[in-house]
Amino acid sequence: MTVTTPFDAGLQPERTLLAWRRTCLSLALGIAVAVRFTAPELGAVSIVVGVVGLALVAAAWAAATQRYRRAHEALSSSLPLDRGARTLASTAAVTVVLGLLGLALVLGGWRP
Repeated sequence: MTVTTPFDAGLQPERTLLAWRRTCLSLALGIAVAVRFTAPELGAVSIVVGVVGLALVAAAWAAATQRYRRAHEALSSSLPLDRGARTLASTAAVTVVLGLLGLALVLGGWRP
């Protein structure tokens, strides 16, 4: 069953999806900036960690989109709501990657 009309007039699921997408874009930018500043200190390790971070951001983006589709389908029919946490787990993993890159900057004696 494919539903094309919004579930409610307030479009809460759509706003939530847009918020997750903004979060993913912000995290991707944070990873890119962190790689830019850690590359002189860490070299290829920084790039590998950055690629892993961007892959996690892509996973969070995909999970948020999938979660929105399942929520929209469940709200438009009698299906139960999904309570998955893949989006949160991916976002937490990206935050850990950013923290590790920041720690590498601090321990490496980085000066602006």
